[in-house]
Amino acid sequence: MKAKPSERRLKNKPAIYDRILRILESARSSVTRSVNTSQVVANWLIGREIVEEEQQGKVRAGYGELLITALAEQFKGDGIAGYSVQNLRYMRQFYLTYSELIAIPTIRHALRGKSSKTDVPHAEKNDQRKADGETYFAASQIHHATRGESWRPGLLHPNLSWTHYRTLLRVDKPEARAFYEVEAIRNNWAARELERQINSLLYERLALSKDKKGLMRLAAKGQEIQKSADIFKDPVVMEFLGLPASPKLTESALEQALIDNLQVFLLELGRGFAFVARQQRITLDSDHFYIDLVFYHTILKCYVLIDLKVGKLTHNDLGQIQLYVNYFDKERRAADDNPSLGLILCTDKNDAVVRYTLGENRQDKIFASRYKLYLPTEEELKAELRREVKLIGPAPGGGKP
Repeated sequence: MKAKPSERRLKNKPAIYDRILRILESARSSVTRSVNTSQVVANWLIGREIVEEEQQGKVRAGYGELLITALAEQFKGDGIAGYSVQNLRYMRQFYLTYSELIAIPTIRHALRGKSSKTDVPHAEKNDQRKADGETYFAASQIHHATRGESWRPGLLHPNLSWTHYRTLLRVDKPEARAFYEVEAIRNNWAARELERQINSLLYERLALSKDKKGLMRLAAKGQEIQKSADIFKDPVVMEFLGLPASPKLTESALEQALIDNLQVFLLELGRGFAFVARQQRITLDSDHFYIDLVFYHTILKCYVLIDLKVGKLTHNDLGQIQLYVNYFDKERRAADDNPSLGLILCTDKNDAVVRYTLGENRQDKIFASRYKLYLPTEEELKAELRREVKLIGPAPGGGKP
């Protein structure tokens, strides 16, 4: 016979429920720099309580799910919102994934196994002291995180909200999850932008040509920009334009859509890009040429010229962008600027044509990337990356992207 909701609620409100309530009360009353960080700490501590309680009841089949269901019913019955079965599962997963998020000294749990106040007269007081002590240490971690002391991926950071962490829990690979933590903090991504970057497999796109050491640095330090190849992605995902993948699409319509969504386009391009101009005219004798988009890269200290193509890349397109780069280097480049870079965004390309047209000496200045007007599925993007891997050969040092 199926139990009624009231029957599924925890009987006599056992110690774990009271401990969780004290965690919530302490977190709400703590004077911290960020309300979001207080919520993160509270949810991590709640997840910790659930995991430890599950471990005590591991001999009982399905004990964890019964516990979470009963807790959710108890919260609902007491009018406390936000602690549904699904949310409590997230908190449990949060603690299991980020077990080192907060450094809390080991506190013995000898009294937890006792079920009767007559057996252990001071059990309730000890539980309360323990919960208050853990919240105190958690609050101190907020203070250190706010000051940025010795932070690394996996530790608490005030710029990551509970919504950020919930989004990060979807990333299975620890090294990719660490990368997204670093980039979200460095670029001040909102949770929605973090989700978009994860969905577009930003880590996999940047990891394409990395060796094993490069992958380790990517996970620990995020995207490092040291040379021209570091700033370009292939493919470039532009689903935010809302344009259909249609043969009737024109380059002028694509350019206008990018200008209308310039802020999001800059996020997709990555760190260091500053917009300079559109349809930049250059004149050679009596002939006029127009560069679709001109940017300046503040890290590499150079101009980046972008040409848009709605069809397949040709060798003529490569010659044109090379003309633009040569002109900028001779006529616009300042004494302290580095050589200009060119990027062609196209729907398709022949990598052999790019390689033989440019030659070895120009492949660090002229680049070609495919763009996609929709957010591909993970399998589609992985297939694209596998295709690129076959073309460029194995990564140096035997690394796998």
